[in-house]
Amino acid sequence: MQVYCVGGAIRDELLGLVVKDRDWVVVGATPEQMLAEGFKPVGRDFPVFLHPRTREEYALARTERKTAPGYAGFVFHTSPDVTLEEDLARRDLTINAIARSADEALIDPHGGQRDLAARVLRHVSAAFAEDPVRILRLARFSARFTDFSVAPETLELMRQMVANGEVDALVAERVWQELARGLMEEQPSRMFETLRACGALARLLPEVDRLWGVPQRADYHPEIDTGVHVMMVIDMAARLDLSLPARFAALTHDLGKGETPADILPRHIGHELKSAVLLEPLCERLRVPTDCRDVARLVARFHGDMGRIAELRPETKLKLLERCDALRRPARFEEVLGACEADYRGRLGFSEQEYTAATLWRTALQAIRVVDAGAIAQACTDPAQIPARVHAARVAAVVEAGSAT
Repeated sequence: MQVYCVGGAIRDELLGLVVKDRDWVVVGATPEQMLAEGFKPVGRDFPVFLHPRTREEYALARTERKTAPGYAGFVFHTSPDVTLEEDLARRDLTINAIARSADEALIDPHGGQRDLAARVLRHVSAAFAEDPVRILRLARFSARFTDFSVAPETLELMRQMVANGEVDALVAERVWQELARGLMEEQPSRMFETLRACGALARLLPEVDRLWGVPQRADYHPEIDTGVHVMMVIDMAARLDLSLPARFAALTHDLGKGETPADILPRHIGHELKSAVLLEPLCERLRVPTDCRDVARLVARFHGDMGRIAELRPETKLKLLERCDALRRPARFEEVLGACEADYRGRLGFSEQEYTAATLWRTALQAIRVVDAGAIAQACTDPAQIPARVHAARVAAVVEAGSAT
């Protein structure tokens, strides 16, 4: 039995990054031997075991054969005679196909160290084309390793995979998993730009893909192109260290601009409502989690109003806070504010500007929070008048808060 540390741990060590998880490949062993050593089985499709003390994953060396479309259409083969080199040959990228032996020797049959030095994401072999999830993974690595480029031959292979329909076989849960992880990387725009470059974005997120080439008013958006703006917004969301729901909202806040009639461009009248409408089938299709969907709904519908709080009447401010359920869900309202700030600052020349609207909304929310609805109810002789009096008191509080600022 020979044990090798493989994959991302070796890659990150060589890049000088902190290693969070280590994966191991075991050569020359059987499942029975692993069990006898105290390892706990966890793999369903092929033998993977947890170390009895460290709980790290140990997988038996394996090969695989494509049997059907999609990422699940594989038959895996494990046996004591499968070599380390055979196992590494099935991996996605050269930088992930490096192993380290117990005596600290590096095994790098596919030039991973060379590509690390050159900052290149390159596929190991033509077998890359058999698994469409690898397109998503590579795009996610583009967002994480921001100074890496995709090898031209790898990008061409990805284009062929899209043309052959491999991306269409991806299940919603796996697409969302990779998109969500990509949104949480350092520069998420690189993920979507890579997906767009190979044609996958048009198949997975056509609502986002169609935003490129759609003009906006230069006085509001000096960058003009809507797709460029959305990429700037999600990168700003990353810079602000926003949550996943806020970053997803940043990605989807302007979907409606893709449906603006050509004869009214570059204006986008009513695009907020259109964005909210387009968001629903997208979330259904990708099975987006409820928290991400709910924040995205609010941002899509109200990001325009949020930014012009100084122009709104006190009654309108209160109504918006109520529609956002800000009193009961203040943490979610903060996520909405974060996404709106990313929208404001994700424009050419705006990245260092202060989003003063957020402070004004927080002030208004705090003002209505101190209104004692219970005391108003007790003082009211006619119960039917309670809602109107609470509403009037909250409007007055918003007026007073606005005067104070």
